[in-house]
Amino acid sequence: MIRDNYGDGSMNESDRDLAGAVAAHRALEASLATLTDAQVVAPSLLPDWTVGHVLTHIARNADSFVLMLDAAARGEVGAQYPGGRPQRNADIDAGAARTADAVRDDVARSNAVLETAFSVASAGGWVGEGDSVLGRLPMAELPFRRWRETVVHHADAGLDFTWRAWPDDYVRIELHRMTMLWNSRQSMGLTGLPEGALAVDAHTRLAWLMGRTSIDGLGPAGVMG
Repeated sequence: MIRDNYGDGSMNESDRDLAGAVAAHRALEASLATLTDAQVVAPSLLPDWTVGHVLTHIARNADSFVLMLDAAARGEVGAQYPGGRPQRNADIDAGAARTADAVRDDVARSNAVLETAFSVASAGGWVGEGDSVLGRLPMAELPFRRWRETVVHHADAGLDFTWRAWPDDYVRIELHRMTMLWNSRQSMGLTGLPEGALAVDAHTRLAWLMGRTSIDGLGPAGVMG
């Protein structure tokens, strides 16, 4: 646990996000039980990435979070990828064409190591920060970031799990975050999602905001890059 529960039987946000990340790990591992060598090298739903690229990225993301947590425990600001984006991309490319067994074992191992790091992280570590590829990141954000990373990229792999299977609690939290991000990028006085986005269900709306689907009559949301 990151912090104690509230005392009324409900979980605080950190424990909720950690539980979500762990559940996402188990769901991903279950999907990979039947992964084949042919699937590893097949195209994923992400441009220019195979399934192997996506799954290797999920594993290296876990390792990068462990690096930042370990640094925070020492009172340091650790780099998510010490070599920056070039190292990140090289590591993903290097692991993309492995056998299904190697990829499956890598994902399970990295999930387990991160879960251990989460469980033993000190209070001091949780108030620290790390240098992510997108900028300075509070360590307290890592459980949610891992939940997002695993759930979203699990669907991106294009196996037996799609964005329509994203957990409802994740969708509710992420939709609020992405709607706020959308609003922050609009001109003054023009905030609020377009009617076409509000007319669809929450999963579709979030998938549109995250660039994973389209909505008739609307262009790309443009939030994720």
